[in-house]
Amino acid sequence: MTSTTEPSVDAWLAAASHSRRRLADMVEPMTVEELSGPSYDTEWSVAQVLSHLGSGAEIFLLFLEAGLGGEPAPGMAEFQPVWDRWNAKSAAEQAADALVADRDLLDRIERMDDGERREWGLIMFGSDQRLADLLRLRLGEHALHTWDVAVTQDPSAPVAPDAVELLIDILGPLVARAGGTSEPPIRLAIATADPDRRFVLTADGEGATLSPGDESTFPGDDRALRLPAEALIRLVYGRLDPLHTPQVEVEVEDGDLDAVRALFPGF
Repeated sequence: MTSTTEPSVDAWLAAASHSRRRLADMVEPMTVEELSGPSYDTEWSVAQVLSHLGSGAEIFLLFLEAGLGGEPAPGMAEFQPVWDRWNAKSAAEQAADALVADRDLLDRIERMDDGERREWGLIMFGSDQRLADLLRLRLGEHALHTWDVAVTQDPSAPVAPDAVELLIDILGPLVARAGGTSEPPIRLAIATADPDRRFVLTADGEGATLSPGDESTFPGDDRALRLPAEALIRLVYGRLDPLHTPQVEVEVEDGDLDAVRALFPGF
């Protein structure tokens, strides 16, 4: 089953704040050598991941202020100078400044009063977004990139549980956007733990979908993927490679998991 309760702004903000603290606790003791080393994404150093989060925090702050001021959402003309400035920083500067920008964004949201939180809105990415939507987008980015850093120190590190509790119920639209095509078609029952959820993943020549499932899908379906919820989130974000897969909790036919991995190249 999926959660039927829409998470509050406070729930998203609390998880985002915890993710920020988790990242800061990992990064603050790191040496320049460690910051310059590879993150989970070997094309990005740890510092470059942090630069991405820091520039992202500044851009999200632009979104936030635009919504508060009744202005149009910023676009590439505003984004590019931010990216250029962050790309020019040293590894140590990218790390230190990212933690500051991360804190500044959340502090600004915390200072909003109830009326501002309730009334905030902005047309972004072609649709009307509310404050909870803005925090949802930030948490998805932040929690997974924090994991990209965490596994450089502990290969068994999971995505933060409070982020998983929120992100697991919003995977459907992300699968539709990020999932690839498959020939032959795939239909796979998925059961997660921590929290318990049931889904059906389908993919064909048109794309991929993730739909809610129920107990009738299990047991007896021999094409079933059973794994922790945080691992399913990492799968959709392209981060469930064989070295970071909880082996004992995955039960599929030979080749099924590789075919599903191929649907989600990551971003």
